[in-house]
Amino acid sequence: MSLEKLTGTSKNTTPKNTTSKNTAPKTTTWRGQAVQLIGIVLAVFIAKGAIAEPFYVPSGSMEPTLLIGDALLASKYPYGYSTASLPMQINLPETKRLFGELPRRGDVVVFRWPGDNSQAWVKRVIGLPGDRIQMRQGQLFINDHPASLKPDGIGQAEDDDGGSEPAYRYVETLPDGVSHEIYKMRDNGRLDNTPEVTVPVGKLFVLGDNRDNSADSRVPVRDGGVGLLPVDNLIGRADTVVGSWDLGIRHQPVWTWLSGFRLARFFTSVH
Repeated sequence: MSLEKLTGTSKNTTPKNTTSKNTAPKTTTWRGQAVQLIGIVLAVFIAKGAIAEPFYVPSGSMEPTLLIGDALLASKYPYGYSTASLPMQINLPETKRLFGELPRRGDVVVFRWPGDNSQAWVKRVIGLPGDRIQMRQGQLFINDHPASLKPDGIGQAEDDDGGSEPAYRYVETLPDGVSHEIYKMRDNGRLDNTPEVTVPVGKLFVLGDNRDNSADSRVPVRDGGVGLLPVDNLIGRADTVVGSWDLGIRHQPVWTWLSGFRLARFFTSVH
């Protein structure tokens, strides 16, 4: 039996008064729920826009650091904020970065691709404004100082279809001491020798860790690369892999797909 019918049996209460008394709380409840929902949406939007944002890795250009199928979280506060930091692509007038800070050499960053701001890419920062960058026979030089390369066995570089091929793995150490792993799939690659580039103010030089399979600052935007990346295109710093799924499992029966989760990569730091 409903509340209205129970209340209506009272001798001291008329139907008119019952209706007015019972509809008011319903209206208030509906409004309260709407306000709560709007508050939750705004909180998520603000958190996504100001604190961190998730991204998905669709290519192997950052192997072995990031694998195809990784889901990563990019922190936005380390480099400040610009229109590129918004969680959705909105065409707004260009403004200076708020609380802007330059990345450090070796940081893995997520940014808006200069060729199409609707696309988010991820690479490693190698050169800061004023740095002179050059590749010589596959070895990186920063301000005429070579980055050391230490052989670290052989890995498997994935492709977009779930296949793989052997790749030489090295530990690269930048002149300021930052170390990370890279892949080299062949000697004398087409991007192993480049002219020296001086990074201008407001730009960054970025590379993929899979040196023979990355369209980065060695390749101009008109040819599908990044060119010299504008600092204002930065979205954030890739800090954590929150999940990972091996796309190669798609070619297997559906009941085996759960085995594609790379549990060992869940909630791991990006180095």
